[in-house]
Parts: sequence; C-alpha cells; structure tokens
Amino acid sequence: MTKDPAISLCGVSKSFKLEGGRQLTALEGIDLSLAPGEFVALLGPSGCGKSTILRLVAGLDTATTGSVSIEGRSPAALSKAHRLGVAFQDHALLPWLSIAQNIALPFQVAGQSVDHARVAELIALVGLTGFEHARPSQLSGGMRQRASIARALVLQPDVLLLDEPFGALDAVTRRHMNVELQRIWSTRTLTTLLVTHAVDEALFLADRILVMSGRPGRVIRDLRVPFGRPRDPSVMRDPEFHRLVDELTEALEPSGAQ
Repeated sequence: MTKDPAISLCGVSKSFKLEGGRQLTALEGIDLSLAPGEFVALLGPSGCGKSTILRLVAGLDTATTGSVSIEGRSPAALSKAHRLGVAFQDHALLPWLSIAQNIALPFQVAGQSVDHARVAELIALVGLTGFEHARPSQLSGGMRQRASIARALVLQPDVLLLDEPFGALDAVTRRHMNVELQRIWSTRTLTTLLVTHAVDEALFLADRILVMSGRPGRVIRDLRVPFGRPRDPSVMRDPEFHRLVDELTEALEPSGAQ
C-alpha cells in the first residue's frame, strides 16, 4: 500500500477573476489529508468553497497556490487513468440510455469493453435489480442517485468524490439514501470525500468531519467521529449524536468561526 496520503492539499488557495478586474478568494491556506480508505465530510456555509475543493481534487480546476495530490500523483493523472469516481447533486444520467447503459458508460469513455457482470453486480448492490432497462425519467430521485453512485463505482476507482449527492431529495428519502450509501460503501471501504450541508448526514457517514469557515474558506474544525462501523440508523437517536449535531451546527454559525 502506498505511504502517500490518499488525498493531500497543502497550502491551497483559489481565487477567481470577476468582471471589472476584481478577484474573489474562495479558498485560503487549505491543508488537509485523507488516509487511504478514510471517509471525510466537508461541512460549511454556502459559498465557503466546499465544492471548489472537490473540483480541485477531481482535476476539474487548478489551485491558484499550493498543491493537490492523490496517492502522490496529480488529480489530472488519476482522472486520465479513470481512478476517480464522482457523483454530483445532479445525477447527470443520460435520458436516452437505460439505467444499465448509463452505469456502463464509463467503460466506453475509458475505451474499455463493457464488463456486463460488473454492471449487474452494481445494479444489485444499489438495489436497482429489475430496473436495468428503465429510463432515468421512469425512476424516482433516490433511484436515479443510486444509479449515479453505481456509475461512479463501476470502474472500481481509488477515490470517490460526492458533491451533495442527496441534496435535492426530500428528508425521508435522503435519510434512507444515507443508510444505503453506508451499506454500499462498507462493501469496499474506498477513500471518500463528501461535500454536504447536512450535519446529521456527515456524522452518520464520515470517519472525520472538516468544518469550513465562510469565504474565504478555511478549515476551522477537524472532528473525528466517535461512532464505530457498521453504523445502524439507531445511532442517530444516540444522545452523543445529538450533542455533536448541536456542536457542529453551532460551529457553522458566523460566531463559530471566531
């Protein structure tokens, strides 16, 4: 196993040029490291740069200063090698393809033969057996997100990046999907970085939670989640769970960044 961190950001800042020549600093002095197989959640107010960090790790953007590496290599190299799995809030399934065809799409993008056994395995894993030939429009929002996660996993990536994957779902469906994601993740504990606004979601899913300040985004809290795995949904009724929800929610308030 590599001695390098699975994901490393060192002294990362990110600025954007706005109209009129002004600059917006989205991130400033970000240092973070994820161990191989670790599940880390990023929490923070809207506009704090959580998704910008995910885009930097995914190789979709580059840092203004500092360095970003995955297993000691550049994000672009990992992306080119198809070792990154990404799922966003918008499931981005192609509406004219079936669910099975959507999940198989990364094989074609990578120039590989479709491993139909792998596709079938993932369809079963995410609970979509019987819906292989359905179009995305025929499925519920939660089912579409399951398909999106299956597609992100189909090439057996080293790193899974999740940007508010359940943000558009209602509260009941979202909680159900949290339970499902933990079950899916536990079958192969791959390094995962989750961006979320939901404190309870972060506590239920992650090994560590990084709390970010308002813009420019900085890491102001690094919490190791004290609950063991696998996690039963009953942990969300634990008094310690509720205490930590309150503590993290307070940390997200403007006064919490002082």
